[in-house]
Amino acid sequence: MRKSLRSALAGLFLALGTLLCPHLAAAQVDPWEFEVYPYATEQRGVAELEVDNAVIANGHSQGGNGTAAGTFRSQGIWYNQYELTYGLTDRIEAAAYLNMAQVPGHGYWYAGSKYRLRGRFFDEGTLPVDLGWYLELEWHKTPQFDDDQLELELRPIIEKDVGGFSIMLDPQFEKPIFTGPDKNKGFEFGYASGIYYRWMRYCSPGVEFYGAVGDIDDNDPLSTQQHYIFPVIWGELPHGIEYNVGPGFGLTRGSDHVIMKFNVELEHFVGAIFGQSSDSGWFF
Repeated sequence: MRKSLRSALAGLFLALGTLLCPHLAAAQVDPWEFEVYPYATEQRGVAELEVDNAVIANGHSQGGNGTAAGTFRSQGIWYNQYELTYGLTDRIEAAAYLNMAQVPGHGYWYAGSKYRLRGRFFDEGTLPVDLGWYLELEWHKTPQFDDDQLELELRPIIEKDVGGFSIMLDPQFEKPIFTGPDKNKGFEFGYASGIYYRWMRYCSPGVEFYGAVGDIDDNDPLSTQQHYIFPVIWGELPHGIEYNVGPGFGLTRGSDHVIMKFNVELEHFVGAIFGQSSDSGWFF
């Protein structure tokens, strides 16, 4: 009898803990950035303005589920990101992001900011696969859009061309820092990857994959993880306009069910700050 009572009380406390601790939510993907980064960086002195959009056509009705990491529900949200990138050198670029969101019933919100550096090692074709790196600092508006206010994200970038196909892999390692309920935890693991066929300059097909599994040393159950597949069409239009558009489909119960993304970017040379990189260099 006493053992049964202790078990019942333990179950009750566990249930209360689940309800009262929003930071126990499943691993999250970044809904503002359904984008796979290539090995190539922005050319030196070139500025690029990119607008990324994702609309949750069929999502979750409660916050903390699917792409919604905060108190707002994911169903019907329009995630809108503005990104300004500048090529510092031939191998390193810097970028700043402004994240906005149109939340049904709550209006248009400022959701956070990001700042990043991205670079590539050596020139294309020097190694068997082309390698790059990515370092990002993210600030979120809490608790509406996330539980953790400040996060650090690291990515190696791996790319390989095989015939008419390009294969890109972006493993993601993300960690809350300084503040928030998860600041003392280790890195979470996620991924963004894509396979693209270079068919026509203006219109080519591809398939992208995004996901998050939780802490590296303590993965979430598969049913609560997020994994998505996006069939996409991408290409370059006149006047330096590039686009990437397609529907995304969640592959687990923890994912939103249907997402529509549309990314468009425009680049223009504005003037170089640093001189040309050395042909024999491997970093700068």
